[in-house]
Amino acid sequence: MDVVAQTANEVMSGFFHPQLRMMKKQFANRFGFLVAITYFSFAPVIGQEQSDLQKTTAMKLVWQDEFDGDSLDYCKWGVEVNAFGGGNSELQIYTDRSENVRVEDGNLVIEARKDNAGISGTVREYSSGLVRTKHRGDWKYGRIDVRAKLPAGAGIWSAIWMLPTDDAYGGWAASGEIDIMEMKGQEPDQVLGTLHYGDVWPRNAYSGDTYKLPNGSFADEFHTFSVVWQVGKIEWLIDGKKYQTQTKWSSTGGEFPAPFDQEFHLLLNVAVGGNFLGAPNDTTPFPAKMLVDYVRVYQ
Repeated sequence: MDVVAQTANEVMSGFFHPQLRMMKKQFANRFGFLVAITYFSFAPVIGQEQSDLQKTTAMKLVWQDEFDGDSLDYCKWGVEVNAFGGGNSELQIYTDRSENVRVEDGNLVIEARKDNAGISGTVREYSSGLVRTKHRGDWKYGRIDVRAKLPAGAGIWSAIWMLPTDDAYGGWAASGEIDIMEMKGQEPDQVLGTLHYGDVWPRNAYSGDTYKLPNGSFADEFHTFSVVWQVGKIEWLIDGKKYQTQTKWSSTGGEFPAPFDQEFHLLLNVAVGGNFLGAPNDTTPFPAKMLVDYVRVYQ
């Protein structure tokens, strides 16, 4: 990749050192358009993959949270309070306590704990956090970037995902689900990107792929997880590198490109246990923290 194309890619993925947070925001806001124009002048010689990047660099930033304050912005996020976890036979209770959800040192912290927390008269061995943008940030098409560092450990399930704001085509999964990233803590060097669609459960369908780091794990440092969602096509990227494209799905509630032609919102959470990955064991470290540097949405 030539230097100009790489620069444009990094501007959009946000793949910078955390200490340059303010610089990267100012650069993206003030000079992103200039970089895009410079990049476009080289477009004829850099192939189809860079032509796709050209389209995404033309997008404008429409929503963001850099987590630079000292508290969560409730104009952008709602916090789940749920005494029975999130389904899938998960073991956690979701709370709005600062122990589980907070903004600290420039990051959103979602922390799973083994602390016998209780709400609404229900006590569970594990607690954690889930935040969502529903009715605060809802989008149809665009690019979503989330830069995060993920917790490792058996039974720890980190997720960055999207759900339909309105179930226009019926209950889950007829109205769709976009999993930008899921990680099983016992496999911290790989993540999954998945679509759920088709009919309502249990007649639903899914398709996706796995990305494995060449070295290290997603618990070692921050990485940028992205989807580029267009009409009839969704792409997954890690640190600006595309690893999956999907163009085939369906819904019993409507014609293609249903269900992925409606507004969706973003969810961030750390679950504990469940059918997807199994329970924690004696080696699982608690507390287990997902750190989110930023969320940016472009259209």
